[in-house]
Amino acid sequence: MNVAAKSTADTPLTDFTQCHVGIVRHLHALDDLPALLEPAARARRIAEDSLGFFREAIFEHHLDEERELFPAVLASAEPGPERERAQRLVEHLTTQHRQLETLWRSLERELKRVARGQDSELDVGDVHRLVADYTAHARLEESEFLPLAETILGRNGNHMAALGLSLHLRHAPQPVPYV
Repeated sequence: MNVAAKSTADTPLTDFTQCHVGIVRHLHALDDLPALLEPAARARRIAEDSLGFFREAIFEHHLDEERELFPAVLASAEPGPERERAQRLVEHLTTQHRQLETLWRSLERELKRVARGQDSELDVGDVHRLVADYTAHARLEESEFLPLAETILGRNGNHMAALGLSLHLRHAPQPVPYV
């Protein structure tokens, strides 16, 4: 038997061996799937929770500040340096609100895709920027504006009570009118 005939006779077995290599490689990849399911499910949950939270909590929080807290502080601030400082902070915080909301809207479409478990081109840099920018915004409010607001509104208990009542009424369930 010549050498060429012998190698041709061995080819079918070699083909089976090569098929098994590919099958086993795919099965090992499949074996990795369970470990990937929980992070994928967590990504969907985080995206879905974030979509609702940003719209229902953060946008509402901004509205509360801009419609209730900021005007109350400005109206009660003493003329001069105190009112000027309050005005500068209110303008800066309001500008930050619009920037954060714009950044959120740029992420929203892709977050919806993530929430549905679809492929997404979510801009990771923008996600990190949103988190960093909002953290800095909250830090500014907590360290500068809210202590100033407490000083200003705290001078007159009626001002603090009026703010509390206004916020309560804003968030109270509205009665359904009879038709």
